[in-house]
Amino acid sequence: MPDFLELSFPLGALAAQTAEAACFAAGASAVTLADAADEPVLEPLPGELRLWPHTRLTALFPAHADADGLRLALASALGLEAREIHAQRLADRAWEREWLRHFHARRFGTRLWVCPRHERIADPQAAVVLLDPGLAFGTGTHASTALLLTWLDAHAPEDATVIDYGCGSGVLALAAGKLGARRVHCFDIDPQALLATRENAAANALAARLEVHAAAGTLPAGVDLLLANILSGTLCALAPQFAAQLRAGGTAVLGGILEEQAAEVTAAYAPWFDVNRCGSREGWVALSARRRA
Repeated sequence: MPDFLELSFPLGALAAQTAEAACFAAGASAVTLADAADEPVLEPLPGELRLWPHTRLTALFPAHADADGLRLALASALGLEAREIHAQRLADRAWEREWLRHFHARRFGTRLWVCPRHERIADPQAAVVLLDPGLAFGTGTHASTALLLTWLDAHAPEDATVIDYGCGSGVLALAAGKLGARRVHCFDIDPQALLATRENAAANALAARLEVHAAAGTLPAGVDLLLANILSGTLCALAPQFAAQLRAGGTAVLGGILEEQAAEVTAAYAPWFDVNRCGSREGWVALSARRRA
């Protein structure tokens, strides 16, 4: 016997909060929003709910619910055609593990791996970051994150002091730690990201070398390496701050930059840094910026 009735439809121009409220009012026990077209969403601004350009809403109802009646009721409440709302019956599963079936170990460069906790890497020379996808952004699957992880593999920060600015899940910080960094400082505007980074550091036996900062003002100056995989506009605004935090000869590696934004970010860093493109993938660019004396 099925355990749930699932209804789903494209969000389109509907407000997410309005669509969610209509589903809950109709008796939904859970509502999720998901990418319908494999388009990335990078870190939101403070207080911002950023969705994909093509978002699909899925709502779960009790198995005994009337599918046709719910489709008609939601269509009426939201101004949709009932045929736009797809219905199917689902058997119960261990949902918290279901999505892990689609997430597998990935290698970046020659020896750096990001690996879910249910898999193992046999190579004894590998630097392995154990990481399950979660609420905080960043597992290495996005092209921009992959560019920075690949750079880290090629430029292992041995005995370096590192800042991961906009740490998300902490994947870049963890990779730096696994590749020999002496101390890694992590900052994010999202409390969930800070929690995830702490938990992931503990799971990777890096808690002693990794420090989480809830305020950017507590980050140290004079560091060797700064990693920032955030929005290009924010990168531009932070150029003076990053220049103050890096020692002369230190490096900032910048991601989250679309091809057409690379020139603007380069110009923002030019007063303090020698900037070079260090990788590109799927329309995304990474920049390596060396701090001048």
